[in-house]
Amino acid sequence: MTTPRDVFDELSAHITARRWEEIFALYAEDAVVENPQRPPVPARYEGRQTLRKNFGGGLNVRMDRSDVLIHGTTDPEVIIAEYRNVGEALDTGKSFDIANIQVLRVRDGLIAHSRDYHDYLRLIAAQDGLDDLKKSFETAERELTPVPPRPASTADPRSPRGVFERLAYGVADGDWAGLPDLYAEETHVTHPFLPGAEALKTREDLREHFKFGEQGKVRFQVRDLVLHETLDPEVVIGEFDYQGTAGDSAEFRLSNIFVLRVRDGLIVESRDYADHLAIAAATGRLGELFARR
Repeated sequence: MTTPRDVFDELSAHITARRWEEIFALYAEDAVVENPQRPPVPARYEGRQTLRKNFGGGLNVRMDRSDVLIHGTTDPEVIIAEYRNVGEALDTGKSFDIANIQVLRVRDGLIAHSRDYHDYLRLIAAQDGLDDLKKSFETAERELTPVPPRPASTADPRSPRGVFERLAYGVADGDWAGLPDLYAEETHVTHPFLPGAEALKTREDLREHFKFGEQGKVRFQVRDLVLHETLDPEVVIGEFDYQGTAGDSAEFRLSNIFVLRVRDGLIVESRDYADHLAIAAATGRLGELFARR
């Protein structure tokens, strides 16, 4: 029987070999592919033919996947893959090394649904596309809908699921002083999509980090939280959006996916794949973000 891991490995091999037409054969006829962080607005493609129409020419890059980490989940159809793409933009000759995370649902040996998060900043920079990217944000429009009511939690507050909910909703509640207490005294928190970001290794590092919320007058609400329980009882992976304002910004929405390891009710490791492009664009700080590369 073809497993989700088999399909991911075949997909990776085709991408490395640039066999674009063979890639489409891995998707179901009614497959859905989403790029929640694609700038300047998220993208959603429905159906194999739509994928072929939009990506039939392939990507003008050469790349290999490395450092692949596969998370099995309690849903046998779903795996979540963290990996790096290391390669070269063929138009410019510039190299790149980008982080990625992909939520893949495989049914009957074919990809039925994929949610793909990539480090677009580094990839677009390698393609000399930052000026066009900035212009695209200036003209982009995204319709924002009201945030649904917060669902009641039934999770043990010290369980991985419960800790994740307390983290996400703690930001929404502006509990900047209390959030660091969700982390162990010694922890390891990284932001793979933020250039130059150093790992946060202690609770005190997190205390300093969360000052940005109060200082930046961040007012977020959480929406569309989906938690994936993995086969490792310590690890939970959550997809969710923040919608709100920061300082004097207009209302905006950004997608995130975090990988948390929780031990004895505290976060000992976290990889936070946040949409730093979206928040920088909303707050007028794209130039600062570009300069961090």
